[in-house]
Amino acid sequence: MPRKAPFMPALPPNAPVGPAAHTTHTAQAANTRAIVHGLRQHLQPLFGHPSDYDRLLNAMGQARFVLLGEASHGTREFYRERIEITKRLILERRIDALALEADWPDTWRLHRYVNGQGPDSSAEQALGGFERFPAWMWRNVEVAQFVDWLRNHNLSTRSAVGVYGLDLYSLFRSMAQVLDYLERVDPAAAQRARARYACFDHVRENAQDYGYRASMGWARSCEDEVIAQLRELAEHTAGTQRDEQFHAEQNARLVRNAEAYYRSMFGGRVECWNLRDKHMLQTVQAIERHLGGSTSTPPRLAIWAHNSHLGDARATEMGEGGQCNLGQLLRQHYGAAVFNLGMSTYSGTVTAADDWDEPARRHRVRPGLEGSWEALLHHSEADRFIVMLRGNPALTQLTQAPRLQRAIGVIYRPRTERYSHYFMTRLPQQFDALLHIDHSHALEPLDRQAAWVSGEVPETFPSGL
Repeated sequence: MPRKAPFMPALPPNAPVGPAAHTTHTAQAANTRAIVHGLRQHLQPLFGHPSDYDRLLNAMGQARFVLLGEASHGTREFYRERIEITKRLILERRIDALALEADWPDTWRLHRYVNGQGPDSSAEQALGGFERFPAWMWRNVEVAQFVDWLRNHNLSTRSAVGVYGLDLYSLFRSMAQVLDYLERVDPAAAQRARARYACFDHVRENAQDYGYRASMGWARSCEDEVIAQLRELAEHTAGTQRDEQFHAEQNARLVRNAEAYYRSMFGGRVECWNLRDKHMLQTVQAIERHLGGSTSTPPRLAIWAHNSHLGDARATEMGEGGQCNLGQLLRQHYGAAVFNLGMSTYSGTVTAADDWDEPARRHRVRPGLEGSWEALLHHSEADRFIVMLRGNPALTQLTQAPRLQRAIGVIYRPRTERYSHYFMTRLPQQFDALLHIDHSHALEPLDRQAAWVSGEVPETFPSGL
């Protein structure tokens, strides 16, 4: 439903004062009002009807890679919307697999469950591998319900829509998966792998400790060992199931890339970020090759990750600083076969931690900063809508100037929000479409701890003033 609140542009920081200030502010306000007025002509409201996504799916066409972003890892509506879009893609557009911003071994357990394999008897059990921080990102009510839907779909239609993980944090768990596979199919090869991976024994499964020691020259790098192991496994010809061989190879590839990633953590931020997103691209391509090996039709993937991974980095402040991301890399490799949808919110609540490895809380999301994309979309006075950006020259012209955009990951720092969570972006070049939920709600974890139930501590605590 439309909101009744009037649109009142705020004076930007460090603006001129006196008569010049009045002139500048008046011009900026008039320009912003014109943009908001123009935006309203291009909004597609969401009413909760099955037809809400008809035009979006038509725009996606036969895209082989459908990227479904999010502006936070803890917003219920972001999960719900992309679940509904993904269901329609599976039912109507033959999506073959779903790739998540998640660790490979944990997601492989989920993959087996949705295809009627493995020991798990419920979605909650199948999500049990997601133990490391932030567990709520995948162990939540929305994902559990979708996982059961996907399993029922696969079993009732004899489909095999898979679920795969794109991330590389599972260095030691992936080593264990490689060794477990080789122990079953080739004990001699397992012995060689164990000897190579023993290079990491001195850090007792602490990946960051390994990265720090190796980057400082205090310990020998294990780069040669992990590369040798990946090469041997890629040439392995034991008579095993194709899926099992693929799982083992991907774990070995992950170990190789994670080793480099953890060494880069103590160098430059740009290199570290780029290694991670290049690994995501390699994983998408490995999934594509694996699925394409059994069919003459190129496979189609839906990809769930944060906006900062899926919105083209070349249209953002990140790209100007030398960072690339998965969305950019996929566009560079596959062009129009990629369609990326971003998501945003203006205010509400979000599930996030105060710092790394701390409990999840329900935080209030501060209203979008004046002048940001979030504020501009808020002033359109519609609650839930999609803006189609691809193939829309009028809208591109209207929104071509860069603006601030908010990004909340698994940590939310409202007191330093401008510096912690905003960066400049050019929206029409960043996404093919944007879905906006003006007021959103916190994602509900399956494991509801006291900190989440009670919510955030008020900013006036403990004085109460």
